[in-house]
Amino acid sequence: MEEKKTLFSAVQPSGILTIGNYLGALKNFKKLQSDYNSIFALADLHTLTVKQETGALKKNTYELLALYLACGLNPEESVIFAQSHVSAHAELAWILNTITYPGELSRMTQFKDKSQKHADNINMGLMDYPVLMASDILLYQTDLVPIGADQKQHLELSRDLAIRFNNRFGETFKVPDGYFAKNCARVMSLSEPERKMSKSDPNLNSFISMDDDIDTIIRKFKRAVTDSDNRIVYSEDKKGISNLLTIYCAFTDKTIEEAEKEFDGQLYGAFKLKVGEAVAEKIEPIRLEKNRLLANKDYLDDVLSSGAIRAERIAYRTLNKVYKKVGLVPKKRV
Repeated sequence: MEEKKTLFSAVQPSGILTIGNYLGALKNFKKLQSDYNSIFALADLHTLTVKQETGALKKNTYELLALYLACGLNPEESVIFAQSHVSAHAELAWILNTITYPGELSRMTQFKDKSQKHADNINMGLMDYPVLMASDILLYQTDLVPIGADQKQHLELSRDLAIRFNNRFGETFKVPDGYFAKNCARVMSLSEPERKMSKSDPNLNSFISMDDDIDTIIRKFKRAVTDSDNRIVYSEDKKGISNLLTIYCAFTDKTIEEAEKEFDGQLYGAFKLKVGEAVAEKIEPIRLEKNRLLANKDYLDDVLSSGAIRAERIAYRTLNKVYKKVGLVPKKRV
């Protein structure tokens, strides 16, 4: 029987997630943990590259953990932990820094973008972010990393650093590949459908949060931008309707053609209501389960504690090998 491959995924606890995040990642978590040896990290150290309120970061970390579990992750089946609870991440990042070139990091598109957005806080952590990400991945001898288009550069650096280290010190790291979800829906803003849906949008009606209740979801879809010709078809010149069809199909597992037939001849108002109901039907049970879990912080702490122990066991096997390869004196165990 073929051994399962290892899959590593990390999400920053930086606030509420949208249905775009759900369709792109969270929806697939339950299946991924069955198909792979799955390791899921709450990337709290990465979050510090942007100014954080202490209380907000702690709250967001618990919220993300509860959402992971509410979406079907099982802490008995998957390794689920906070990045900051496993110090090997920071330790390996330092070693990898010694084989990373400044030019590689300064060319990163995300570094340039975030430097513009946070001009008052351009810090070394922001530049070094991809090296810590490489450390996250390589520590677990990862085969596959679920990524979006904005993380391709970072995965390429992880691969380059693994190959560079292996060439210099001998075979140590697996070289990871990207995992790209099939038929992953690209969800656009409800108010400006030519732009990607974003949780940071100041217009709260432009996105559906995983924390929105049924009434809020329905209300936001009723206000979604469409057009004036009342034809419900997928078309490049009907971005609002096309976005709503995409969302409806992603939540009902129907094809675009099936959805177009279903809504043929119907008015936009009835169509938008149906889309809202389809989304609310899937999101509401997750929201309720998340809130139930958040009421039991002791359980969430236990999940993080046991997950960190399991993650450490794997991570330090790799880190000890790395320390030996680079010539550091091994620590005497008391």
